[in-house]
Amino acid sequence: MAKARRRRVRDTWKEKKWYTIMTPTEFGDAEIGTTPARDPDMLVKRTVESSMRELTGDFSKQYVKLYFQINNVAGDTANTKFVGHHVTTDYVRSMIRRGTSRIDTITDIDTQDGYKVNVHILAITVKRAKSSQQKFIRETMDRLVREAVEGKTFREIVEAVISGKMASSIYHETKKIYPLKRVEIIKTQVVEEPQ
Repeated sequence: MAKARRRRVRDTWKEKKWYTIMTPTEFGDAEIGTTPARDPDMLVKRTVESSMRELTGDFSKQYVKLYFQINNVAGDTANTKFVGHHVTTDYVRSMIRRGTSRIDTITDIDTQDGYKVNVHILAITVKRAKSSQQKFIRETMDRLVREAVEGKTFREIVEAVISGKMASSIYHETKKIYPLKRVEIIKTQVVEEPQ
């Protein structure tokens, strides 16, 4: 009877190196984690998630999830770019009550420096609004977002969205149409980047 030859199993973990993942400068070059890789090129285009609380220490912003994509590796540091954010579904659900209206608008905006960004805004009314009022609020939010981003760079827009300034200015304008409980930019996504 022939003896079965034992194959040597390669330990791929020993070949891997650890890389520190950093946020872009507009998020303060903060460390958001580490990841192993055999080849640094394998990290490029990998998406990493972080919460706003992890970056700022502000517990009230726990529901905001930020997405970064690794775009280059220098030494043992993986640098990222911001590719979007979203607000958790349980947070959105907690804002909506019976007898209120949920008004959504999704707008594609173009930045001055050639980015195309998809912006999803949510408005919640104090009481149920008529469909004509909802339509007017939706159109107003769309117009206000386009006006807010006119002549602004991608970095300025990201700052306005994440800080809540853009949602706040939209809220103050649209509440004149019908009493609103809240306006929140619940999702952004980079659709196109400058070539």
